[in-house]
Amino acid sequence: MIIILKPATAAAMQAKLIAEFGTSHEIFTHANRIAIQGLTPAQLPTDVRAASTDVLTDVPAAVQSSRLFHPEDTIIRTPHSVIGGNHFVMMAGPCSVESAGHVERMAEVAKQGGATVVRGGAFKPRTSPYSFQGLGEEGLRDLRAAADQNDLDMITEVMDDEHVAMVAQYTDIFQIGARNMQNFSLLKAVGRTQIPVALKRGMSATIDDVLNAAEYIAAGGNHQIMLLERGIRTFDNKYTRNTFDLGAVPVLQELTHYPVIVDPSHAVGTWELVTPMAMAGVAAGASGMIVEIHDDPTHALSDGPQALKPKTYLKMAKQAFQLHDLVQSWA
Repeated sequence: MIIILKPATAAAMQAKLIAEFGTSHEIFTHANRIAIQGLTPAQLPTDVRAASTDVLTDVPAAVQSSRLFHPEDTIIRTPHSVIGGNHFVMMAGPCSVESAGHVERMAEVAKQGGATVVRGGAFKPRTSPYSFQGLGEEGLRDLRAAADQNDLDMITEVMDDEHVAMVAQYTDIFQIGARNMQNFSLLKAVGRTQIPVALKRGMSATIDDVLNAAEYIAAGGNHQIMLLERGIRTFDNKYTRNTFDLGAVPVLQELTHYPVIVDPSHAVGTWELVTPMAMAGVAAGASGMIVEIHDDPTHALSDGPQALKPKTYLKMAKQAFQLHDLVQSWA
């Protein structure tokens, strides 16, 4: 149940409800709203009902992630980026950090295209155990150096809760990969930090699954969450790596206050299709995108076929920002 209180007495009524029900129910407060798990309207004190403008009983399990509880957009601020609301953030870089020199060159290209965040994997979850697994902490150092040299933020994947403390020393944004979306111990671990988290939708995850995964992070006290749509697995992957669920963008924006970022690279898996799907994501209203770039995709250590060459990336990025401005002008 979510109670919308009259602003003038909201603080007093919240304190009263916490004192009365806080030991027996989960309670969350936001501005003039209070959510109480397991309570019914009939149990509300008379003065609280009189001090409220509405009582919502059809409340999702992911309460803190819900726009019913938190109506305004969450805006995430990092040293070089503003993520959410009407802002548009570009994140770009290689799939994997391959060397200090290479990631430095790709960070320069990313920035030329308007990116404020450089991406790169230091720990890579691969389908085959014999594929390149990443450079580990050396890769984190290289990506951090490339980001700092170009005045960019850094996003990188953290694969398990044991790595959270180490990755936290380097990154500005944790990325939770699709395979780890329901790794609840990892979600709890990043939830105990105050570092922004980019949560990727699992390849077979429903919208509710994503929101409940985000709730694990929020329950730990970290509300700097963004959701990444990267395509889902359906019955046909002959022509694209996954099915890019563009409808998830406006649906998530209606259900939650967290920024929604699109990942066309992983969605389609083929560089020729990345630009049209990137444009589709912008047109759908995404708050940003994350794309993979590489100057020699044929020899990339991971996911070369979906990486954009610098010239293609720069053209795509320019179009993306122009389209975002056009979409905003219609609002």
